[in-house]
Amino acid sequence: MSTTSPAPASSAPASAPTAGSSGLSTSAVDNPNGLGLFRLVTTVITLIVGGGVFTLAGDQAAGGASGAAILTAWSISGVGVLCLVMTFYALSRVKPDMRGGIYSYASAGFGDFLGFTSAWGYWISALLCTVSFSALLFGALAYFFPVFGHGTDLPSVIAASALIWFYAWLVSRGITEVSAINAIITVSKIVPIFVAIIAIIFAQKFDPAIFWANLHTGADPSLTFSDQVKSAMMVTIWVFVGIEGAVAISGRAKRSHDVGRATIIAFVCVLSIYLMVSVLSMGVMPLSELAGLENPALAGVMEHAVGPWGAFLINFGVALSLIGAMLGYTVLASESPYEAAEGGVFIKQFAKVNKNGAPVVTLVVTNLIIEAFLISMLFSDESYQFFYTLSAGMILLPYLLSAAYFAKLTFTEKGLFAKYLNAPLWVWRVMGIVGVVYSFFLAYASGAVGLTLMSLLYLPGIPVYIWGKRQRGERFLESWVDKAVVALIVVASAVSLYLLVTGAVAL
Repeated sequence: MSTTSPAPASSAPASAPTAGSSGLSTSAVDNPNGLGLFRLVTTVITLIVGGGVFTLAGDQAAGGASGAAILTAWSISGVGVLCLVMTFYALSRVKPDMRGGIYSYASAGFGDFLGFTSAWGYWISALLCTVSFSALLFGALAYFFPVFGHGTDLPSVIAASALIWFYAWLVSRGITEVSAINAIITVSKIVPIFVAIIAIIFAQKFDPAIFWANLHTGADPSLTFSDQVKSAMMVTIWVFVGIEGAVAISGRAKRSHDVGRATIIAFVCVLSIYLMVSVLSMGVMPLSELAGLENPALAGVMEHAVGPWGAFLINFGVALSLIGAMLGYTVLASESPYEAAEGGVFIKQFAKVNKNGAPVVTLVVTNLIIEAFLISMLFSDESYQFFYTLSAGMILLPYLLSAAYFAKLTFTEKGLFAKYLNAPLWVWRVMGIVGVVYSFFLAYASGAVGLTLMSLLYLPGIPVYIWGKRQRGERFLESWVDKAVVALIVVASAVSLYLLVTGAVAL
């Protein structure tokens, strides 16, 4: 990735490794002033561990799932996300020249329109993630400052607006400086989570009898087991959103091979944390009680287990965690459309950078859209869960296209795998195929409402794509695949609007 201004310390590398370079040597440095392994790992963990870890026990229970369904969902997601993680890891090795992350994979595999659509979905997902985080952040701060209510009232919106614009200014000063702050926040915010885990274990508040009862009874016994698993699945994918973070900012890495390592290390750390929190919570309270807890649910679990100091600690941890996560997503949301504009599929203005190499236009446009969503919370009952469901849904297509491109490579460019990776080719094929199947299953699990809203959010991207192509005097939507995808989005959006207007589908 290149910039149009002199390359400062925090800007992208002057040149990327070519397809013929291995990207495996530990001495090979792509960008001496870029992010090292530790900063990449902490950045990815910061992107993943936002508010989800503090709410997942209550959110899974609120969906009506039994303990057995929740553990089944974790098992499926553990395998599925691992395959996605290995997909991003392997792609960073066999295609080290593709430094635009998710956008570049979709574009290389299926053309620039689907590449644009992937970048668009990723961008909107990051926007909605920031909105959901703001609702949870000020909901947690309401424990200390009651003026913030449930995190969606006027004081919360004003405070959230001030925070996102401050972060935009901070990011405009350079990515490297932001990652250093993220590293400090990541280390600090993990402490309350581990204190909660240790407190429940050593205070002997985990009751095997409660856990056993929860395995067989859900908060909503009327749901079938498959429906319970589907409900829990959307929570598991939500808490893993961001696992591709190192790839998304791969253009800022000091060494290209650190991208894959950072992703794998972050996955192992985060999965361990999530499993401990989920399992321990089901041994502290019945699922029916977990379902009724105010978010962050882990605060209620801790208060039940050890007293008020536990709730204080978790609410403090949530605030600290989300302050870091929102900063991380400010970086992520600005990088995706910038990379796509550099690739020639977003409008040219999105590729503009300032003297620090920061994409200023995408920062401003991103925040304006976030601002609109924040204001919408004042006139509706939309909450943290509503926005995170949308965010998780919008990222499914980028994940699917990345996995599909990887699976395609295992059949069309087999030599790359023998050259750059140690495992047999069939292993990578299986991982690619499982990643595709898992992505389709998640789309199915999102349900009719999720698919309806996703189609409506993808629709505005079509004119933006056409605008960008016309700016460059290039042809667009020439292939039958592109035309079919556009038709699918338009028809799905029309049907979705009809269902919403007639009340056949309720938000």
